Amino acid sequence: MAATAAMAPPAAAEPPLDRRRMLAFLCMVFGMFMAILDIQIVSASLNEIQAGLSASGDEIPWVQTSYLIAEVISIPLSGTLSRVLSTRWMFVVSAAGFTAMSVMCATSSSIGEMIVWRALQGFIGGGMIPTVFASAFTIFPPSRRNIVSPMIGLVATLAPTIGPTIGGYLTDLLSWHWLFLINVVPGIFVTVSTFFLVDFDEPNLGLLKNFDWAGLGFMAGFLGCLEYVLEEGPNHDWLQDEAVLVCAVVCAVSSVLFFWRVLTAPQPIVDLRAFSDRNFAAGCAASFVLGIGLYGLTYLYPVYLARVRGYSALQIGETMFVSGLCMFATAPIAGRFSGRVDPRILMATGFVGFAAGTWIVTGLTKDWDFWELLWPQVLRGCSLMLCMIPINNVALGTLPPARMKNASGLYNLTRNLGGAVGLALINTLLNDRWDLHLVRLHERFTWANTAALERLDAMRRQFEVFGGDAGGMALKAMTNTVRTQGLVMAFEDVFLALTVLFLAMACATPLIRRPRPAAAGAGGGH
Repeated sequence: MAATAAMAPPAAAEPPLDRRRMLAFLCMVFGMFMAILDIQIVSASLNEIQAGLSASGDEIPWVQTSYLIAEVISIPLSGTLSRVLSTRWMFVVSAAGFTAMSVMCATSSSIGEMIVWRALQGFIGGGMIPTVFASAFTIFPPSRRNIVSPMIGLVATLAPTIGPTIGGYLTDLLSWHWLFLINVVPGIFVTVSTFFLVDFDEPNLGLLKNFDWAGLGFMAGFLGCLEYVLEEGPNHDWLQDEAVLVCAVVCAVSSVLFFWRVLTAPQPIVDLRAFSDRNFAAGCAASFVLGIGLYGLTYLYPVYLARVRGYSALQIGETMFVSGLCMFATAPIAGRFSGRVDPRILMATGFVGFAAGTWIVTGLTKDWDFWELLWPQVLRGCSLMLCMIPINNVALGTLPPARMKNASGLYNLTRNLGGAVGLALINTLLNDRWDLHLVRLHERFTWANTAALERLDAMRRQFEVFGGDAGGMALKAMTNTVRTQGLVMAFEDVFLALTVLFLAMACATPLIRRPRPAAAGAGGGH
């Protein structure tokens, strides 16, 4: 009994918060913010970039697609590279390379150059994202995670949400070049500060002797082609397009070879054993659905505001900013609850909040603006924080430090793939339902429909004051009205489908095993 009592205080003692490590971690979080922000910062300014580089309509989406494809390859690779180079050098190289590629993007004189630099920017900078997640759960003890987990959760969800807003402001006030030049000074700061402050671990260059180059090639073919198919498929009728078909075949073949290599190589490029941990697998599944809510809704609201309401990029950014404010407000509350409430309850509450927000929008009309979209965005912003923090803790909170770097890459990959798959499904569903509603509306708006004829005649009389072909103008206006109504009805269907998805995820949370608290000193060492 005496021996037990003597040993109790050291076990219960909590190491003080290392200020140097906290400052180093904050610098790393800022680097991650830049890398995630750059996914969406160009989305509201593609027209300006297209004009500046004399690009075609088919070429300009690659400014975003090339970044996404490169980043989705880089994220799972970061675990291996971080063990080889150490966290310090991995982050320094990533931050410095990201900054250099930002300068090259800003000085691009053709769309070809821009695509190359954006791909390199995404590939080099993408390593910062999982490295921050791994560091948060490795260098800090469990009692400090109610501080660091809300921090990384807020950054991971806020950056893509406010990306279009910041991009719209920069392009309107300055020029599209500043979408990239804004990274230079912060990038230099992050590079220098992490070089001097980060000392979490040591490099292990011996791992390069058995580096799985074949596995890297198969992974690049699998994930890169998968991202391309998901990005371009909805816009090109999927496998009817030759490029999408070729990439789908390459993706299928590469996936088989990749998983074979992962299971047979002595030192695989990605270690999938983390999925044998039930909590990690469940956290990744929840992260996948969260990715749909994060990226899918960040895409849907601006599309509605632009195509139905005719909003400019700046107006869209101002309307969408509500979600960001709600994330800021909810992050400390969610962080405080995360250490006291069963994480499954927080996750279920968050996904129910998502479902409530999308359910409200199933009553969408063509006249909705800021005030009608206010509560759906409030629910989305608050729900993101309520979901993200417990999902982080469920997936990564109980893994041993040796698996953390690799697992962090896989975990972040599932969120990005959730976004990619979600956007592909949303686009496909939106187009298919729009076509269906147009067919049904055209069946009702016939020359035998008295109400339609009366509406057409009223519109014709309105156009007569302008002269010209009033009948033709009225018919064209009526056609546009029908198309807009069909599009609004398609949006309603998509939001209904998302409501069902989020409710299903909320119902599945009891199946997750409540994570056992990690040992008091876990994660505190080098």
